[in-house]
Amino acid sequence: MVSQFSNIAKVPELKRRILFTIAMLAVFRIGVFVTVPGVDRVVMNEYMGQVGGLFSLFNLFTGGAMEQVSIFALGIMPYISASIIISLVTVVIPQLEELKKEGESGQRKINQYTRYGTVLICLVQGIGVSAWLASIDYGGRSVVTWDSFYFYPMAVLTLTTGSVFLMWLGEQITEKGIGNGISLLIFAGIVARIPAALYSTWNLASGQGDAAQIKPIHLLIFGVLMIATIGFIIFMERGQRRIPIQYAKRVVGRKVYGGQSTHLPLRINTAGVIPPIFASSILMFPATLANFWGSDSVIMQYLRNWLQPGTLTFNVLYIALIVFFTFFYTAVQFNPADVADNLKKYGGFIPGIRPGKKTAEYIDTVLGRITVGGAIYLSAICVLPTVLQTKMNLPFYFGGTSLLIVVGVALDTVSQIEAHLITRHYEGFTGSKGPRIRGRKG
Repeated sequence: MVSQFSNIAKVPELKRRILFTIAMLAVFRIGVFVTVPGVDRVVMNEYMGQVGGLFSLFNLFTGGAMEQVSIFALGIMPYISASIIISLVTVVIPQLEELKKEGESGQRKINQYTRYGTVLICLVQGIGVSAWLASIDYGGRSVVTWDSFYFYPMAVLTLTTGSVFLMWLGEQITEKGIGNGISLLIFAGIVARIPAALYSTWNLASGQGDAAQIKPIHLLIFGVLMIATIGFIIFMERGQRRIPIQYAKRVVGRKVYGGQSTHLPLRINTAGVIPPIFASSILMFPATLANFWGSDSVIMQYLRNWLQPGTLTFNVLYIALIVFFTFFYTAVQFNPADVADNLKKYGGFIPGIRPGKKTAEYIDTVLGRITVGGAIYLSAICVLPTVLQTKMNLPFYFGGTSLLIVVGVALDTVSQIEAHLITRHYEGFTGSKGPRIRGRKG
């Protein structure tokens, strides 16, 4: 393995890209600790230790930027939200759909619209976060130390600029680094919190006798569970259903083109981590509203208790929403009719299936069947570890959404590094037998 990693240093461009990526991630982590002007970070840290709901989820994805009241407190989520909105709107608005089909030039325009949408979402979220910060009074101490006349415009401008800078940072990593810039920023934010969580868990487990708050057997079970879950995620994320494709032969002059066989890979988890993120955000929204209303609203307090993470009601609704968003987002991301039209245009067909409408129906049927397995897989990964963690009373965060992001981004990054090595005739991390990070046949 050491010799395989040494191949990276033999490719100057790849080494430069990796160093650039590390430098940009370092800039991101430094920026997490740059506080918005006019706030007391100590009070906010204490408050975030007690509050739950949607803000805890945001705090996780931003790598602790929310509890630091950082200029990156909004994180990269506004850009992701804008990208999802543009993807949904593209299906509805014909003009955007035409832009998508124009290739690189059309994609540049869509990316520009996504940036505009990001700025708009940042402004709206910045106003909401600023009002939330101004309303916090924890133990008789306020998070905001400035007068509201000066604080609001400064906070909105700072939070918006920080989020837009993160968007630019992610694009730079994608263009000049090893790719996957936006995902790597989320990955870095989640991974950065693991050492502190491990240290906290160790302190609770290192006591003698009754002083130990965590039993060693529970810690061992938890470690085995984590390794098994990571292996299962890798197994499923690389799972594919490969539909055979045959191209007809074409004679152009004296040359014969086509005639080769290939396959159409359909991933088991086409929707990625979007369904768990959407589902958890919706279910945590009532708890967030309850924090605003305090104990005055009986209805909101009832909803917060009813939708407490780990309860039976929460888990049932969580699974239902994950299944719904898995099918919904898969339908948005993958259009069988477009695939069938492209196959017909270039002379491709599925053996035994007529080109055109019948091909689209066949692909849609296969995709629907494997999406059932994908939805079950996402539900199991997101719910079972959390339930077991609650039963064993472990403070270490082992949520399925964060684990899916970490493992998925790590697999994609290794795949891209291997692609750089293989294209330059160097062995990847797998030796001479070719790349190991490949799709598993389903």
